[in-house]
Amino acid sequence: MDTPVLVSEQEYLHSSYEPDCDLVDGRLEERNVGEREHGILQGQLYHLFFIHRNEWRMRAFPEQRIRLATGRYRVPDVAIYKDPAPRDPVFSTPPFIAVEILSSEDRMSRVRRKIDEYLEFGVPYVWIIDPQTRKADVYTPQSIHEAKDLILRTEDPRIEVSLEELFRALDE
Repeated sequence: MDTPVLVSEQEYLHSSYEPDCDLVDGRLEERNVGEREHGILQGQLYHLFFIHRNEWRMRAFPEQRIRLATGRYRVPDVAIYKDPAPRDPVFSTPPFIAVEILSSEDRMSRVRRKIDEYLEFGVPYVWIIDPQTRKADVYTPQSIHEAKDLILRTEDPRIEVSLEELFRALDE
């Protein structure tokens, strides 16, 4: 999107975009989605959290609008909430994990801005998954690290997600 599209918060909340957009200070920001690998990983993550929902006491929401502040909405690829998950049409509480799956058009400067916003909002874990390199990074308020052992982890509750298993779906 070369020219920023300006919309009010009310207009944003009462409109639908295909794919959905982020709203940042009155400007619509397109999200890079739609590539095969992106869709597969998003589906795999949702499925994994769905089948473990009772064990982990978590709920996954693909492409859920989240209000970070007045005039600022982000739509993570997958937002994962501890039970009980919010029931509002647009969430205004931080997810436990915000997942962004990189697309070939993503620029790290823009992704880093999202990561910083999620962490400032109170998201304990931000997972950035790159289907091209088959690597992932974990961002927390205290640290940034690559999941070198190909396991994405959280504490309290303890969750482990095998990247190897997720990436295997890209080859099927």
